[in-house]
Formats: sequence, C-alpha cells, structure tokens
Amino acid sequence: MTRYVVVAGADTGVGKTVTVAALAVLQARAGRSVSVVKPVQTGLLPDGAGDVDAVRSLAGVPRAYELVRLPDPLAPESAARRTGVDIPTVADLAERVGALPGNDVVLVEGTGGVAVRLDGDGRTLLDLGRALQWHGDVEVVVVVRAGLGTLNHTSLTVDAVRTADLDVAGLVVGSWPDDPDLAARSNREDLPRITGLPLLAVLPAGAGALDPRDFQQRAPTWFSG
Repeated sequence: MTRYVVVAGADTGVGKTVTVAALAVLQARAGRSVSVVKPVQTGLLPDGAGDVDAVRSLAGVPRAYELVRLPDPLAPESAARRTGVDIPTVADLAERVGALPGNDVVLVEGTGGVAVRLDGDGRTLLDLGRALQWHGDVEVVVVVRAGLGTLNHTSLTVDAVRTADLDVAGLVVGSWPDDPDLAARSNREDLPRITGLPLLAVLPAGAGALDPRDFQQRAPTWFSG
C-alpha cells in the first residue's frame, strides 16, 4: 500500500521544498520507490521553474509532478480568482495524486500553511490529506521555523492537523541558522516537549543552494535516528 507523506508548513517560506527534497533522498536511500507531487504551485521563478523543479534537481528524483500552476505568488484560491481560472477541487486533486503509478511513498508538498484554501470550495491541505486516506496510509510532516514565534505557529498547526484526524509523524526545522540565537536554541529543545512530537530533522540554512551531489550525500545526516 502506498504511503502518502503530506509535507505541511507552519507558515509560508519555512523550507517545505528543501524538506521534500531531503525526504525524497532519504526514502530512495532506503530502497523505496518515491514520487513527489505539488498539487498547486503558485508563484514561479523568472525562468518559469516551480518547486518540483527544485526537488527534481536537488534530490535527483525523476518522478516529480505539478498538477496546477498559477503564476501569482498568492494563496491558490486567491491566485485563481485573480486570473479567472477554474481550479480543480481538492477531491479531484486527491484522485490525481492517488492515481500516480508504482510508488511506495508519495511526498505531497503543500502550499503555504494548512489553512490556506486550495480550491474554490474552501478546501485545504488537510482536506486533501483526508481524501488521500482512500488511496493509502497518510501521515503529515510539519516544517517549522527555528526562531522566535515558531512555538505558537507550530502548536496551532499541529492542533489543526490532529483535529482533522490525521497522523503527525513529526517536525522538521526547515532552516537552521549558522549562528543560532537564544530563541532558536531554546526552540530546538521546546518544540518536541510542547508538541509531543519528535524532531525528525534539522536542515542547515542554505541547504537548497548546495550542489545536488553534495545535497544528496548530506541530506541523510540531517535526520535523527
């Protein structure tokens, strides 16, 4: 049975894409077939690249899919309304993700935080996670900031995931500073204590700028256990 790992952010810009790439390397090293999917991509680099392009390059994963692409760097519902585009429902997105062939693990990268609306019906990443339970086992990895404010954002996010009856596998710090301040050092200890969840990995700042070969060699070392 396929395992779906939904990578959610406690906020936007916390390092979800780099986390997905690192998780993809970890799964591949464990001998599992892995695909990556970004259900809704909003905002593009000047060359037109999106998050799956970054994951494909960093992790060397050939099976990386983008289902919906919207140019404006906004929440999906807002970006779609602004451009007059009809976007698929979350139910439709779940069917498309569930139809990806031959995977032990599918990494699903969210857009923004867990309350961000992915479709015109107001459905969110949590609704997508619930819909994917019809296709396999689902767990959520929450990517968080290191610094001040992360305890609040993380607690709210984890509570929302649990209220949606989805399993939370643990937390990942998406960008650990080279010179962590008191708040970051304290948060590294407090995040597991406050949430009751393991800290699965701590990714160094700038990891996304590494050469792909270096990234793939170093990524497994960022994970605990």
